[in-house]
Amino acid sequence: MSEFVIPGIRSTAASTADRVFPLERATRLKTEFARVFSQHLGNLESGARFETECILVTGQSGSGKTREIAELLKRFNASGIPLPGGRPARFAECILSGTQSWKDLGRNTIRALEYPLNDKARLTQAEIWERVVTEARLAGVVGIHYDEAQHIFRKKNEQELFAILDSFKTLMKSHDWPLILIFSGVPELEDYLLLEPQLHRLVNRIEFEDVSLPEDYDTVHEIVGSYALQAGLEVDEAILTEDFYRRLATAGAFRWGLIIKLTIGAVGAARVASAVALQVGHFIDAWVSKTQANRAATPFTHRAYETMYRKDHPFLEALRQ
Repeated sequence: MSEFVIPGIRSTAASTADRVFPLERATRLKTEFARVFSQHLGNLESGARFETECILVTGQSGSGKTREIAELLKRFNASGIPLPGGRPARFAECILSGTQSWKDLGRNTIRALEYPLNDKARLTQAEIWERVVTEARLAGVVGIHYDEAQHIFRKKNEQELFAILDSFKTLMKSHDWPLILIFSGVPELEDYLLLEPQLHRLVNRIEFEDVSLPEDYDTVHEIVGSYALQAGLEVDEAILTEDFYRRLATAGAFRWGLIIKLTIGAVGAARVASAVALQVGHFIDAWVSKTQANRAATPFTHRAYETMYRKDHPFLEALRQ
C-alpha cells in the first residue's frame, strides 16, 4: 500500500461518494422538476410555439444544493424518456464563475453540450445562442443546470447584467427549441433575476432551508446512524443525545450538506482507528483535521460552543471572524 493512501479514508469516500441522504427537500425538488418537464414535454408534442419555465434552487453555501440537483439529473438522464422524434431527453450542467462575460457564458454553455467550439471563433451574442439551441435540439438536451449562478452576476455593470439576463431569457423563449433552466445558488441570486421581469415571471422557487431544532433532531439522528450503519459501525451512546445533535448542527452551521460531510469525516476517522463504534472523539478528529483547532475548543467539547461558532461563518471561531 502506498504511503499516500489511507485505507480508512479511501474506503469511506468510495462507499459514500454516490450516496445522497433522502431529505424531504429532495421530494419537493423532484415534484417541481417533474411538473415543469411534463409541461415542457407536452408542449413539444403539440408542435406549437411556447416558452418554458425555470427552477430556482437557493440555499446557503454548504446546504447541499449541487449534490441534490446532480443526483436528480443523473436519474433523469438515465431514464431515457423519449422526445418527439425518438431521442432520449437529457439535461446538461454548467458551472458559472465571476470572471465570465455573456460571451463566455455562451461558450461554456455550448461546451456543456459537448460541442467543441474553438476559442478563436468570432460569434455575435445572437449567433452563440443560436448555436446553443441548435446543438441542444440535435442532442436531445431539454434543459441546462447553471450551478453557482450568482457568481456570473457579481461585479458586473448594468449593461453586462442585462446582457446575461437576456441570454438566459433567449434560451427559455427560443421559437426553435426552448430550454428549461435550473439556477442554483445562494439567496442573493433571486435579486439578480428580479432585474428582468420577463425572466423572473417564469421562475419557480425552491428554498433549501437550514436545519431547525428541535424539529430536525430525528433527521440528524438518522443521518448519523445511517452513515455509521453503512460503514459497519455501532453508535456510541454519548452520540445519541440531543446535546450532541445540537453540537453537530452548530458545527455544520445548521446546513445539511456540512452536517453530512462532518459525519462522513467522523466515519473515516473511526475507520482509520479501526473502531467498533462511532464516537464523539471521531467527530472531534474530523473537526481538528479540517480546522487545526485545539481539541478543547471544538463545537463538540467547548462549553460555550453556541457563541463561539455561528451560522454565518462555518468552521471559524467567533474571535477569528
